[in-house]
Parts: sequence; C-alpha cells; structure tokens
Amino acid sequence: MSRRITRRDLGRLVGAGALAGMASRAVSGGPVRRPGVVGLAPLTAGPGGRLDPVAARTAMAGALVAATGEPTAERAAAALFGPGDTVGIKVNCLAAPRLSPHPELVEALAELIASAGVPPDRILVFERSERELRKAGLPPGTHARFRSVGIERDWEARPAVSGSIGSCYARIVSRRCTALVSFGVVKDHDLAGVSAGLKNWYGVIHNPNKYHDDNCDPFVADVVNHPWIRDKLRLTVLDGVLAQCHGGPAFRADATFDLGLVAASTDPVAADAWAWKVIEAERKRRGMPGLEAEKRPPRFIATAASYGLGVGDPAKVREVRA
Repeated sequence: MSRRITRRDLGRLVGAGALAGMASRAVSGGPVRRPGVVGLAPLTAGPGGRLDPVAARTAMAGALVAATGEPTAERAAAALFGPGDTVGIKVNCLAAPRLSPHPELVEALAELIASAGVPPDRILVFERSERELRKAGLPPGTHARFRSVGIERDWEARPAVSGSIGSCYARIVSRRCTALVSFGVVKDHDLAGVSAGLKNWYGVIHNPNKYHDDNCDPFVADVVNHPWIRDKLRLTVLDGVLAQCHGGPAFRADATFDLGLVAASTDPVAADAWAWKVIEAERKRRGMPGLEAEKRPPRFIATAASYGLGVGDPAKVREVRA
C-alpha cells in the first residue's frame, strides 16, 4: 500500500545523512568517500544524439574531480580503484538506444579506471542481457578499454537474503568483481518514481519482477544493502545528457529534456536524491504534478539513507560543478 512521505521520513533522511557522514565505510588508505556530494560536468549531444569523444572525456574527468575533490581525474580514479581490482560497471540499457549511457562516456570512464592501473580485461561493463548491450552500442566482447558482458547465464545457484528480498545475485558481483560502479541515466519510473543509480542494481538479481510493490520500497535499498554490492560500490555515474521526467523506465520522446550534465558521486543515495530533485524540477516546469501527487514518491531513497548508505535528503545534497 502506498503512503505519503511524512515528517518522520524526512527526519530519518536527515539523520541518516548525518550518520553517513560520520560513519563512512572508508578506512585509511581505502577508496575515497564524500557523503552528500555530487559532481557535475556539462555535456551536450551533437546531431543524432552522438557525443564528441573528446568532450565526453572532458566531462567524465570533470565530474570525477568534482565528486572526489582530487586535483586531477587520474588522481580521482586512483583514489577509487587500484591495480588489484576487478571493476564491474553496471550499465542501464533498458531504454536503449535513446536513453542509456552513451558509449563515449562508458569508454571515457573505462579509460580513467585503466589509468589507475586496472587492466582492460578486468574492467567489465555488464548488463542483464547481451541483447540490451547491443542495443546500447556496447556489444559483448573485448573492446579497447574494457570487456562487455551479458550476465543472463551467470547467477548464483542459491538465493541470498537481504532485508525483504531473497534473490540469486549475478556471480559477476558476488565473485568476480572487487569494485563496482553504477552507471545509470536520469529518468523517472512509473512505479518507483526515480530510476537512476540505485534501482540500476535490480539488474543483478534474478527475480526483480517480484519487488515492485509499494513503490519498490524497501526492495531497492535491500538489494543494494547486500554486502556483495554495499561493500564494493565505489562510484555512481549518471548520464544526464538527455533525461526523462515521465513515462519511464522505457523511452518516451515527449517526456525527455536536454539536461546536459554528467553526474558522479561516491555516495549512491545522494546521486539518486539529486536525480529526484532534477526530475521534480522539470515536472514542475511543465506544469505536471509531482511524484508524491502521482502516488509514486521514491521512498526507497529514504530507506537507503536509513541503512547508512548515504545522504537521502535532496536539500542536503551538495552540488560541485566542474
């Protein structure tokens, strides 16, 4: 049953955000963590929605520098990843080819990860199916800076329990990867309200169809809160070159808008809170009702914040522009 976001929910968001700031999982010498910070860099598409590769690299570098506070993009990558890592980049290609991470941005991110000493054969760009990867322009196989992998035949044999979910996770997150990146897009979702970085992880469980009741709450947060994701998740990147404020998660042309941004954060909850704010602002600009009024507020963001996964109050998220 749906319910409204109450003052208690908002208090939980703020309190959990403060907790995240005090109790970061980072340890001395570990990956950098900046709770509540979202780095933003401008980027616009050319004819046909394609990106200039040089501009894509500049934007990705700028977003990482802004997100981490490091002086250069190479230092930012080295603060997140190391030569001993196997890095999995979960892309969201459901709405491909028009509304999925641009291949130019994926290549730019992989290039930066490689600069930290990670070999290209241990940079794995993956999605639920090979078909979705092909539609997004990231066909399975070996690319110059990464390998592209469909995971439809790569599940654990037995379900793992995390909060309210019981699912077989993909072995690429449970066994193969030591570090993870969520690479999503900025779009709304007809049930969850927002589909950005957190809900992207529904793609690593075998039964996501079971977990869409109650605005996907607490299920999205529970999927991410499993140690196989929680303890490995280093970075969230959101392709906001083209965003969508209604009709998601599938592509809907009349609901898209040119946001012209790449976002990055070491705080996965803050990234979604920022996307939520952006979507609500565009809906307001168009005279559309807010997500709360449509009975699909992204309550899973508050739940993720309550688990200590990050800062969930959009008002507490700090934007740092490149």
